[in-house]
Parts: sequence; structure tokens; C-alpha cells
Amino acid sequence: MHKLAEFIIKDAEEVVKKTDLSPLAGKALLLTGASGLIGTYFLASIGNFNNRNKEKIKTTIILHSEPDEYFKDLMDQENTTVVIGDMAEDGFSRNLPIFDFIIHAVGYGQPGKFMEDRVKTIRLNTSVTLELFDHLELGGKFLFLSTSEVYSGLNTLPYKEDSIGTTNTNHPRSCYIESKRAGEAICNAYRHKGVEAKSARVSLVYGPGTKIGDMRVINNFIFKAINNGKLELLDKGEAKRNYCYVTDAVEIMWQVLLNGKDDIYNVGGFSKTTIGELAEKIGKYIDVAVVFPENLKPMGGAPEDVSLDMTKVESEFNKKDYVSLNDGLAKTIEWQKYLYRK
Repeated sequence: MHKLAEFIIKDAEEVVKKTDLSPLAGKALLLTGASGLIGTYFLASIGNFNNRNKEKIKTTIILHSEPDEYFKDLMDQENTTVVIGDMAEDGFSRNLPIFDFIIHAVGYGQPGKFMEDRVKTIRLNTSVTLELFDHLELGGKFLFLSTSEVYSGLNTLPYKEDSIGTTNTNHPRSCYIESKRAGEAICNAYRHKGVEAKSARVSLVYGPGTKIGDMRVINNFIFKAINNGKLELLDKGEAKRNYCYVTDAVEIMWQVLLNGKDDIYNVGGFSKTTIGELAEKIGKYIDVAVVFPENLKPMGGAPEDVSLDMTKVESEFNKKDYVSLNDGLAKTIEWQKYLYRK
């Protein structure tokens, strides 16, 4: 088995230890966006469950293109069907079967990526979401991966699920923000029809499982530190972030899908840091200098502070323990060192 696949499978064991996936046994589950960071850990936790139980989860995964070598080991398991194609194409979902559970995780979480094709970003979160509900079994459960960016423009921290942002439709990231809001509205419309549909407002998830070229902040910093021998920031790094390690995020989302009683849940961590402090941590781990230029600007539309109120998750699912930023960074750096063969 590929070393990177082993890394994820071992890491995902923690998700299965903390989550009862037995309601999925013998059921049909659809996972879109399966090769993304979060999708990869959903799939790895399914594999862990199936290896330990006689009655398997029957999983269909959707990939946009042929996966990396290590990912083939994750999807090469019994009871897994692989569909490759572009979900944004008209009619793509038409021939899909009916599922007991659907996790709609397709789409880029990287601003540079989701802003490249703004129409496609909107389609994946709106019309594709509508189409997928046609493939949900009566009495089935649906999880839509939304984003904390729907809070953009809101100044009351930490962000609670009963709040929403104030950005305009001409905001630089509006294709992402507005389509995620619409996706949530679609889920709530189906809830009024009696469907168990829930939205997870995911924030700043990081960890192993990312690909070469992923330019989200943590991955970009590690890449620069490994490949350039120094870490240069775009600004003074004063923006604040609350990062969530991927096993914590997937654990929470399994709970939301299987046991959630409400319509919307925050999915975030507790590791509050500034971008500058984050860079210093990574620089120290990799032993490179961190440089703070004076004049360059970050990508337009990025919020100054992101912090989610996790009270609902912590009270409803008794979520108390989170992977620390130090431990999560160590695993993420180990992953990327192997990824870049350094």
C-alpha cells in the first residue's frame, strides 16, 4: 500500500473510534468530492469501519478526474463504486441510483480555485444540490458542506448558527458565499418536506490529504518553507484564524449527518492564531526564516477574523477534545514533506 494512503488510513482510525457509524451498515451512501481533503477522510473512515464490520457501507464516490496513486488504495475496497466526471455538466447526476445517505462535499475550498470558474462554483452548490435530492431515499439523510464564509461581513464574534453575513453580491467571493447560502436554503426547503437535510458551515479545515498545488494558507506556507528555504508572507499576518484539524471536522460532520437534530451546524476548531503566529510555528518546525514584507496585500475579500461558536456541537454531541494546532501542524508537515519528497 502507498505510504500516503497508510498515513490517512491510520489517522482516520481516530474518527471511527469516536463515532458510531453502525447506522450506515448495509446502507447505500453517496460521497461527492471524494478526493478533496474532507472527502478523503470521509472515505478513509468508511474503509476503517468496513474492515472492522461484517455488514459493510455500500459507498459510491464521485471524482472529477483520475485520482493520485495513493488515493487508489483508499477507493480500492469492497462495496465501493467509483464514478468519474464533472458534476456541473448537465445531466451528470441523472443516472445515479437512489441512496440512503448523501454527503455533498464537491467543490474547491481554495479561494483561488473557486474564483477561477465562478459560474461552475454556483452550479455545484445550487442546481447540482437540487438534483442530488432526487436521488435520496425516502427517509434518507443529506449533508451539505457549506462554509463559514457565509458569515463574511458579520462583526459579532464568535459566529453563531443563527447569524448570517452582510456581504453584497458583488463581493470578490460572492460566487462561493451566495451559492453556499443558496445550498443551505435548498436543504431547508427539503426539511420543510420532511427530509433530514443538514448544512455544515465548515471553517479552516487543514491536515494531511491535500494535493500538490493546494494554496490554502497552511499548505502554501509549508510549501514555501520546504521548497524556498524561507517563508515570505504577503502582509504583516495580523488576520486571526481558528483552525480545525481534519479528523475533528469529519468526526463532527458524521455526528451531524447521523444524529443532528437541527438544520445548521458550525464545524470548526479551537486553535486560535494570527496568520503571522501560524507562519512562525511552521518556520520553527521546518527551521526556516519567516519574512514579513510591508507593502503587499492579501487576496481581496479575506475576512480579518474567523471564529465559530461551537456550543451547539459541543453540547449536542459532547465534543470536548480537539487535536491541538501543534500536533495537527506536525502531521500536516510530515505529509507535505513526503508529498514533495523533501
